[in-house]
Amino acid sequence: MHVHAPHLLPAPPKPHCHAAALRFTVAASAATPSAATYKAVIVGGGLAGLAAATHLTSLSVPFTLVEASDRLGGRVTTDVVDGYRLDRGFQIFLTAYPECRRLLDFTALRLRPFYPGALVFTGVGEPFYLLSDPFRLPLRSLSAVFSPVGTLSDKVLVGLTRLRAAATPDDVILSAPETTTARHLQQLGFSPSIVERFLRPFLAGIFFDPALDTSSRLFELVFKRLALGDNALPEDGIGAIASQLADRLPAGSVRLNSRAASIDQSGVTLDTGETIPGELGIIVAVEQPEAEKLLPQLSVPEEPKKSERSTVCLYFSTDRALVQDPILLLNGSGKGIVNNMFFATNVAPSYAPAGKVLVSVSLVGSFADREDADLADEVVQELGGWFGAGEVASWMHLRTYRIGFAQPDQTPPTTPVGRDPRVGDGLYVCGDHWCSATFDGALVSGRRAAEALAKDRGLSS
Repeated sequence: MHVHAPHLLPAPPKPHCHAAALRFTVAASAATPSAATYKAVIVGGGLAGLAAATHLTSLSVPFTLVEASDRLGGRVTTDVVDGYRLDRGFQIFLTAYPECRRLLDFTALRLRPFYPGALVFTGVGEPFYLLSDPFRLPLRSLSAVFSPVGTLSDKVLVGLTRLRAAATPDDVILSAPETTTARHLQQLGFSPSIVERFLRPFLAGIFFDPALDTSSRLFELVFKRLALGDNALPEDGIGAIASQLADRLPAGSVRLNSRAASIDQSGVTLDTGETIPGELGIIVAVEQPEAEKLLPQLSVPEEPKKSERSTVCLYFSTDRALVQDPILLLNGSGKGIVNNMFFATNVAPSYAPAGKVLVSVSLVGSFADREDADLADEVVQELGGWFGAGEVASWMHLRTYRIGFAQPDQTPPTTPVGRDPRVGDGLYVCGDHWCSATFDGALVSGRRAAEALAKDRGLSS
């Protein structure tokens, strides 16, 4: 199947400045013996922790970053298995995120964009229906006018919603009256047809929330980024984003395989019993459940506990891509367990050895009642209904990733603009649970935590 991919959009402009060039004047107190000897401690080496470390580095504030696992990146990690690049869970990088544009070197990431649209499997009529961005591909979009994926009014409304989101300032989006995304889509006038067949599976792949209970503010923010930029993958996998940040940190500032067991005024105590003093302050940059274990004061007992968002990502190897373009395929049939899938090597051939094709399939939920092998068999059987049983019978299962905490619950009320990182004397929190649940939210929260620490200690001007 071929949908005639358009000429890809030009690469996003190189950010005006990168972290390596972010040098600020350090206050005179940084030259005192205490500032020269003392350090901050960052707990967690995901995007938020790496952003905090990057900004402390730019301010010449010494620190030690402790990470429980054997590598940095947290959820933004790529494994290389027999020549295949396997991202830990389905992830797409949105090039219009402003903090990403400011902090990352897009050229060095060698980003490869997706087709601006999706193929929707409905289970009726033609196997797939193409939906394209009407502003980037107006002629291609005409073919979808009379498809069963939504009404003609829906297609017009998608374009109008896109225009409005692109023109609305972020602060207006983040302070707008808040409801759930499902209710918001209804208020905007979208029909049940386009919600069920396109918007629900598309947004469920982003928010891991098929009920669309996610905040309408986050929907508008993400929709704006989708309108203003590309969906893309780095050639070396999504983990290249974390690697680029990690490469900027001072030698000896990171300790892997070092799990924090407790935090108090004396510093961070590891599960080995060792205590790492954090005289300049401690930044807690771990996932929400772990942050609440380390800092019980973050939990509010009287508030109802929000659930975490889970996903399962399965990878398969095959010799031939059944779709020839770099496009996302959505399950709009309302049946089965597959939410979305794509042929990763159509986007970035570097994701597999020469002559091989990498298939990425995403489910929403934990599927804790199924073993990996049984789940893989069920997925192959289901996709046989999409492409033909004979076409998928030879797929070889490579690996299954179960991401129990893929994203914090963003059910209203939320604070996507971010909260004050200060949670105690010399104690700071950051992460996507402290801001918007996006790559940008994690990076912004890490920067704010570092800036607050430096300001409180008189280490920035």
